[in-house]
Amino acid sequence: MISKLAHVSIIVRDLDEALKWYTEVLGLEKRADDSGVIPDFRWLTVAPKGQKDVEIVLFKPGVFQDKEATKTLLERVGQGTMWMFQTDDCRKEYETLSAKGAKFLGPTQEVPWGIQAIFEDLYGNQFGMLETAAPWSRSELDG
Repeated sequence: MISKLAHVSIIVRDLDEALKWYTEVLGLEKRADDSGVIPDFRWLTVAPKGQKDVEIVLFKPGVFQDKEATKTLLERVGQGTMWMFQTDDCRKEYETLSAKGAKFLGPTQEVPWGIQAIFEDLYGNQFGMLETAAPWSRSELDG
């Protein structure tokens, strides 16, 4: 039985460049950075400060894949699944991240479930940021 989600991965081209962007632009904290266990492999994770249950793995293909698989994975950079980050004040966070260089695809939007904004990381992966409206449920949308 699956008991919880522990890690999600983002394929990146450069680990140091990705770590800098996720910590300096988004303000996430580095959780793990281990390169001593397996030759030429670096286990690098980040997460929002205070969040203990899920970490983002910054993953650079190449150690466990052959050349063709590595090429295929690197072609997927910037084409990941969208994730939503929770925030208490979407408009304020939009201004803060914009000032740090985050590329938003548009301004914040009011939606039935709250206020959201969509941004891209340095590789083109899209992420959402959501300030949830309380209370909100599917039944409210159905009318």
